[in-house]
Amino acid sequence: MAITAAMVKQLREKSGAGMMDCKEALAECDGDVDKAIDFLRKKGLATAQKRADRAMSEGTIQSYIHMGGKLGVLVEVNCETDFVAKTDDFKEFAKNIAMHIAASNPVGIKPEDVPEDTLAREKEIYRAQALEMGKPEQVVDKIVEGRVVKFFKESCLMNQPYVKNPDISIADYLNEVIAKTGENITIKRFARFQTGEA
Repeated sequence: MAITAAMVKQLREKSGAGMMDCKEALAECDGDVDKAIDFLRKKGLATAQKRADRAMSEGTIQSYIHMGGKLGVLVEVNCETDFVAKTDDFKEFAKNIAMHIAASNPVGIKPEDVPEDTLAREKEIYRAQALEMGKPEQVVDKIVEGRVVKFFKESCLMNQPYVKNPDISIADYLNEVIAKTGENITIKRFARFQTGEA
């Protein structure tokens, strides 16, 4: 199938990937835009994994203030070079992550970041709920396990569906930006403040 400029343009608008990458993806997927988007996402993930060991000493600290100053977020996003730190793609990513954190209130960046006592408390609640529902003891552990997986998906930043595009996770979004900039990027830490919270 012949790949037209219109098809490339359509894929670029949907994916944000470069022209040559879009052309390659469409050629690889016989002009199917949806398959080409998946192809680009997989390629972005592969690119991200290749770059994972590189040092990141540059970046930005981005803030987001909401509800008339009643809710605020600070997030540190790191990259490899000052050049990428100054690009619009990188700055927009940091800004979007700060806004996402304000909206979704994650407990940590990855499951390993969830404090042990928080996880223990959640497991205790899930166990009590399952027993209250009259579930047999041998099934309770499986239920707790399933609920913990769901808790990580909802509570850890990298696993959460991105608020501006719930079809992708924050990890997917990060990998897209890594593929676009050609550098390793990481969300290092964040703090979320809300008036009236302890």
